[in-house]
Amino acid sequence: MQTSLADFIKDSPEGREADAILRSCVHCGFCNATCPTYQLLGDELDGPRGRIYLIKQVLEGSPVTARTQLHLDRCLTCLSCETTCPSGVRYGRLIDIGRRVVDEHVGRTPAAQAVRWTLRRALLVKPLFGGALAVGRAMKSLLPQELRAKVPAAAPAGVWPPPRHTRRMLALAGCVQSSLAPSIDAAMARVLDRIGISLLKVGGGCCGALPYHLDDAGAAVALARRNIDAWWPHLDRDAEAVVVTASACGVMVKDYAHLLRDDPDYADKAKRVAGLARDPVEVIGAEWRRIAPKVAMDFGPLKVAFHPPCTLQHGLKLRGRVEEILHALGLELTPVAAAHLCCGSAGTYSILQPELSSRLQANKVAALEAGGPDVIATANIGCMTHLAGATSLPVRHWIELLDARMFGDRATAQ
Repeated sequence: MQTSLADFIKDSPEGREADAILRSCVHCGFCNATCPTYQLLGDELDGPRGRIYLIKQVLEGSPVTARTQLHLDRCLTCLSCETTCPSGVRYGRLIDIGRRVVDEHVGRTPAAQAVRWTLRRALLVKPLFGGALAVGRAMKSLLPQELRAKVPAAAPAGVWPPPRHTRRMLALAGCVQSSLAPSIDAAMARVLDRIGISLLKVGGGCCGALPYHLDDAGAAVALARRNIDAWWPHLDRDAEAVVVTASACGVMVKDYAHLLRDDPDYADKAKRVAGLARDPVEVIGAEWRRIAPKVAMDFGPLKVAFHPPCTLQHGLKLRGRVEEILHALGLELTPVAAAHLCCGSAGTYSILQPELSSRLQANKVAALEAGGPDVIATANIGCMTHLAGATSLPVRHWIELLDARMFGDRATAQ
């Protein structure tokens, strides 16, 4: 499409990037067919094509209103539209730029600002979040139903093997996952330990995605630098990868090169870190020949419904890879309709857009339960907790299923 960006942005790096993205869009509308919010609302402005036009108008100098902001806020940033787009439109980049510009022009009400500030503080400060989670679990029976569903039950992490191998990988410390489900990274560590790779905890913290999507790109940059500082001595010595067990965090870490591209002190380091970031399915796939002989096939039948997070299938472009591994483990995968659609978690979307999130959650759980599975598996902590709040079935990270099916040190596999 033709563009004529306004003076305030046209000569900036963001303006040039947005202009190139806008010009690549041919207005075909294929994206609307796979957009979760368009499917729910049927409003052109709540689909990717409509949002692209809204952003175009804003960047060309048209008046910006709170209504424009609402349509952009409703976007889950699931990137299903990018998977569908025949022209390769980088919608995710465009909506990040559009949201920043719109927020600068429109602002947020004091109440909305307070909610975003509280989320950043509560979720990023581990002692605060961990303490609140412990209180929530202790008082779960007294909480309102809506809030009770958001408090997951505690699960033991199991043993994290000590570092003892020459081959080493690093684990993202993260923010909420270590409190909500410490069992995930511990399971990853056990799987790798059985094939001669040590997974190390070396510091750092949140990947930066949380503040980045809550109007605080500066905090995201600071967190990215902190992680790079924590990892760099090990990457510069012997660590061969950074393993990120939450697919949403994986998308962010792999985007460090773009996030820090203009930072003279970190640009090169960020590029290397982004290139070494690995989702578990990438690690397991590369090591499968060594893992396969250690897989036990006699634990009895287990029917699994797998939910591929949007960040895994659309963000990381790893669609179908986990399903191949689960099938190779001897697990029966049940059919899941509309597997490409978002579950409604999307970071803090379930808090900021509860009505739409709940509808997507109900649709996704119905699709997952339709095949009569014994367990639901996924690859992202946000999806896990969101789905668990609407089903009686156990919801696990798929790496935990692999951990449970492997021979080796059985004492650490439980």
